[in-house]
Amino acid sequence: MMLKSPKSLAFVLALAISLVTALVVLWNLWLVENHKFGYMILSISVLGIFTYILLALSLNSFVISRIKQIHNTINKYKTSNNEIFETVSDKDIIEEVNAEVKDWAKQKALEIKELKEREKYRREFIGNVAHELKTPIFNIQGYILTLLDGGMDDQEINRKYLESSEKNINRLISTLHDIDTISHLEASMFSLTKTNFNITKLLEEVFEFYEMKAADFKIKLKYNGDFHKNILVNADKTRISEVFNNLIENSLKYGKENGTTNVSIIEQTDKILIKVLDNGIGIAEKDLPRIFERFYRSDKSRSRQRGGSGLGLAIVKHIIEAHGHKIEVKSTINEGSTFSFSLDKAIYEEPLPKI
Repeated sequence: MMLKSPKSLAFVLALAISLVTALVVLWNLWLVENHKFGYMILSISVLGIFTYILLALSLNSFVISRIKQIHNTINKYKTSNNEIFETVSDKDIIEEVNAEVKDWAKQKALEIKELKEREKYRREFIGNVAHELKTPIFNIQGYILTLLDGGMDDQEINRKYLESSEKNINRLISTLHDIDTISHLEASMFSLTKTNFNITKLLEEVFEFYEMKAADFKIKLKYNGDFHKNILVNADKTRISEVFNNLIENSLKYGKENGTTNVSIIEQTDKILIKVLDNGIGIAEKDLPRIFERFYRSDKSRSRQRGGSGLGLAIVKHIIEAHGHKIEVKSTINEGSTFSFSLDKAIYEEPLPKI
């Protein structure tokens, strides 16, 4: 008979004990009439022992069966294939279930924490995206309304506002591109296409691209090495180009007039160490742990003024980590910042011997 509830257990026990007690009482009445008091004491003792054993066995059976159900239920939801584990010894069932419940509680606490963090990230992400997009959109709207209200009749205002609108449109395109990139990176929806290439040649191309922009900021780009030297790495060339672009652009935005941006490429045993150093405004110590977060800016007013989506360093972090390495930063206020990361050296297979 399955005891499915405390009420059914109590009913069965009460019935059994009542029947046994009635029989013992009748037996004791007969013993009293025949003056057999020793047998009467013995029968009462046996009744007590029997009642204790019956209660103990019944309660133990009920408790163990319920704990097994809890144990099996926990394991059912813990396993990916929904299998129920039923091979649990009665001897250690309490300890095993206690450990299972603790593990289950920790797992659920971690899941709840992760869900809360995701919800927080979702709210922050939507808020940041809205802020990043509405600024250039409102600017473009203002320029167009001014032109429609008669500004287009003035050739000087006409051209100035159209050029300003173009800059804001480019900012929108850049922001949307960065949002799309970070979304793919964080969702692991991209794959690296690793090849062997000359890292110094890639850096030279990036320097050429930023030459005019660096001149506008009055900052010199320097490479502490020889562009003609071949230093081959095994990495995704397009992604590493993005890393260089983001780090150098950041050094220009946060650099000082007549400052410098230095890049070093150092050969090690099986890796290539790359450092991007500037002597700009630097980053406060309290901001260092957060600079690789999405949309985080240590100097918000200057960042807004110079443009950018605030996603550059987050993109850099994901790309370097996808290559199996980490990016590090050291910075001092008003002295500058140094970003450093490693890449794997190019791997060559031994040529087959000629026959």
